[in-house]
Amino acid sequence: MPFSSFKNNNTTPPEIECPVPLEQLPINEYQSLSGSFPFSWASADTVKYSSRLFAMGACFAVIVGLPVVWIGSERPGPEPIRLVVGAASSGLFVVILAVIRMYLGWAYVGNRLLSATVEYEETGWYDGQIWVKTAEVLARDRLLGSFSVKPVLGRLKNTLLVLGVTLYICIVFLLDSESDRKYEIIASDESGGRAIPGVYNEESARSFEPDAFCGEPSSP
Repeated sequence: MPFSSFKNNNTTPPEIECPVPLEQLPINEYQSLSGSFPFSWASADTVKYSSRLFAMGACFAVIVGLPVVWIGSERPGPEPIRLVVGAASSGLFVVILAVIRMYLGWAYVGNRLLSATVEYEETGWYDGQIWVKTAEVLARDRLLGSFSVKPVLGRLKNTLLVLGVTLYICIVFLLDSESDRKYEIIASDESGGRAIPGVYNEESARSFEPDAFCGEPSSP
């Protein structure tokens, strides 16, 4: 349902006698949420919604995730695929947090719209009050909640599912590659120790230049 059809109905007769402060009315909370950052992303068209989430994840992955993965690697230069997957995982994690935050905000407003009562604070001192919606207000709010909020919640749920599966695949790949790397290190140690670049290793020298060690006993 078009947002503009509700925007001009803030002062309809059923709300004149309403004791709820204007900023706490569910319809006004909906309008405020749908125009605020980053909650407005969820109600945008598919292209804008996807591109904004992608931009957020990509920026975090490049600015934060990539340097952290590079510095945290035990090797001087980690494999490119591990570097990319590690950075992408950090970006996915941040996007998941943002989508969860959006979902919680939209779910709160949706529940307020669909509920037959409105809980509000009259003076700001946590003196909780409850107002029972009139039939007209309840019908309008439930119409708005069903056709404007529920589709947004469905989109956010699907987004969380896709992002969660993708992050799980990335984590499994990183763990699998890490186990393979440890296996290579153990195999190297069992075959005579791992050679560290730039550090002299007698066993490696003997294997490459055996003639230079003729007559010399090997180290125990």
